[in-house]
Amino acid sequence: MPLDLSQVAAQIEGLAARLKVEEKEKGERLGRALQLLQTTDVEPLKRKIAASKTTWLVASLTEGLARHYEAPPCPSEFTVIATDGSHIDVDRHCSVRCYLINVGSALLHYGENPDARLRSEPALFFGDDLVLADAAGGEEFIEGALLGIRRSVEELGALAKMAKELPSGRPALALIDGSLILWGLQKFPDFVREELLDKGFLRTLDAMKGLALASYISFPRSTDVVNVLRVYLCPHDPADCDRFCPRGRQRECDVIAGIQDRDLFRPLLGYGERSPAFLSGSRFMQKHYREHQIYFFYLRLEEEVARVEIPSWVAEDKGLLTLVHALVLDQCRRGHGYPVALMEAHEKAVVTAADRERFWELVELCLAEDRLDIRTSGKSRSKRLRWV
Repeated sequence: MPLDLSQVAAQIEGLAARLKVEEKEKGERLGRALQLLQTTDVEPLKRKIAASKTTWLVASLTEGLARHYEAPPCPSEFTVIATDGSHIDVDRHCSVRCYLINVGSALLHYGENPDARLRSEPALFFGDDLVLADAAGGEEFIEGALLGIRRSVEELGALAKMAKELPSGRPALALIDGSLILWGLQKFPDFVREELLDKGFLRTLDAMKGLALASYISFPRSTDVVNVLRVYLCPHDPADCDRFCPRGRQRECDVIAGIQDRDLFRPLLGYGERSPAFLSGSRFMQKHYREHQIYFFYLRLEEEVARVEIPSWVAEDKGLLTLVHALVLDQCRRGHGYPVALMEAHEKAVVTAADRERFWELVELCLAEDRLDIRTSGKSRSKRLRWV
């Protein structure tokens, strides 16, 4: 039976009324935050941030707060490569345990001889690939959130393989979707982090040094830069949330609460301009990413402000940083607000609900032909049947 929207309509009207009130309050907070951003003295703030202990993520400053950089020109000849992925998770209702990762890739040449190569590479994982284990007996099954992390590692690995085949001397941009920081690994044991981050993701980054690598985050919800201003507003130096601001207490920094970085930079940046580069304040990244510290900047587009993350070797090289700015913007212009290469890679990677059904049907068919056990749960069988 379909959802009865008539029962939800009144609740939606209440939601709209609530948002209207919140929007007015948010505008007042944003005005305060913009004033702070343009008048704050950066050098003493850097020292205060370094000494402070906060319960939220605070960016580290490498330049000013309110600087902005105009869109640089694109080279006449350049290449953009990108990867994206989808997966089919382990089905707990099926007696066969396996998962599939499908990585889509796009290679786009621009210039006198334009060319495009689009492909997808599905890979089936089973047996030893289903679990990560350590010598002490700990184990974690690769499914759910952990499978999503494994997919990110595979996507970056596919991008690195493409990068090796790029013509030397030709400007090139390598793009992935989402964050370069594998946030989800924080809740897993060390042996999982070592396998997927140290031996996987970071080893791949080692091989990509010197390349204009970036990740693209559309409609970001991050507050790293707003939280810089919250540290500035804190009357304590250094700030210490746990010590001075117990839960439930009204705080001085709450006057700009609820603002996101994209709200802050939208009125500050003109179309095509970027913010300064900031160093992520992630303690997980600072502890485990070694020399591959992750920076980010915000890019103003027509419809949104996007977040672009870059490894340290890009952030610290003016030429590479300028190239990333120019080519990401060019990709968004060609893609009506989203990078063309990522769009094409996604189209090759996407796995639909119908694909998933056909995949499991193929698995069952192959097992049946070999007279293997293909039992499924009663719940799974019931979904395939029609009831009166």
